Amino acid sequence: MPVLNERGYLRRAVETVLAQDVPGPTELVLALGPSTDGTTELAHDLARSDERIILVDNPAADIPIGLNLAIRAGRYATIVRVDAHSELDPTYTRRALATLARVRAANVGGVMRADGRTPFQRAVARAYNSPIGLGGGAYHGGTQEGEAESAYLGVMRRTVLEEVGLFDESIRRGEDWELNLRIRRAGYRVWFDPALAVTYWPRESWTRLVRQFAATGRWRGELVRRFGRGNSLRFFAPPILVLTILVAMAVAVLQLTGAISGWWSIAASVVYVPLIAYAALVIAVALGPGGGRGWRDKLWTAAVLPSMHLAWGWGFVVGVVRGAHDTVDTSRLGTRNTPLP
Repeated sequence: MPVLNERGYLRRAVETVLAQDVPGPTELVLALGPSTDGTTELAHDLARSDERIILVDNPAADIPIGLNLAIRAGRYATIVRVDAHSELDPTYTRRALATLARVRAANVGGVMRADGRTPFQRAVARAYNSPIGLGGGAYHGGTQEGEAESAYLGVMRRTVLEEVGLFDESIRRGEDWELNLRIRRAGYRVWFDPALAVTYWPRESWTRLVRQFAATGRWRGELVRRFGRGNSLRFFAPPILVLTILVAMAVAVLQLTGAISGWWSIAASVVYVPLIAYAALVIAVALGPGGGRGWRDKLWTAAVLPSMHLAWGWGFVVGVVRGAHDTVDTSRLGTRNTPLP
């Protein structure tokens, strides 16, 4: 578990990991980044209360570096990746181990089941759980078991991880997708099992959400630079939306200034059609059953969906053009998480 500024979530995440019903010895390795909210002190308190908790320092704070440090510090043949923003059902690991053996996969993952406490966080969770929000990847609500492009978190065989070289520490976002690409190219299976589900708590504010998605989009653009069509087509939808908006803005300026008129203006207006359709889709999702019960939930849903898409899409465009370089997810820095009830 890589950890950075997660005081409000860490205790519950650790409790659900230690409560796993596993027929054999287990350990929980926390890779501690330089937190500023008391997370490190809490982690040491938790480690003193349970000898299964092992602490390693991750001064770089980057997730793939922390993951590799934790994996190398571990003793056992199976690696269960967990997140400080997640909670596991007590049977999660046992079921994953059974699936791993049954289908002879190298990595098994399940469904990310996002949840929220506030109207905003619930809106983000609905977007995560909706095919409209994150593009319909299997682990965002899939129901069909089978081979997959990637796996959420993942229950992995150590021998395969060591064979392919662990996580690529030069990739700060999307490191799981890239690892699974190497696993698949090495001839191993990555498997999706919808019977496995992990509760995930999204970002709690609009600014943190936008920063998170902008960084993730930029790194996806970097991955497109590196791996081209190895990336799924669904990743290109948000940047296409951004580019369509830019074209529509340019057309609007030309129309308002009279630079184009008559039939040329009518023909150019076709660029507005997909944007009108997109707006109608967002409104329909917000007002429909998936938009929440109260009016605040529905308003936040209508705001969250385009915020995610546009931040991710603009980050993607910048990443493709300029690369990701040292881009980090600043939504994880300098935060003060409120403990969950």
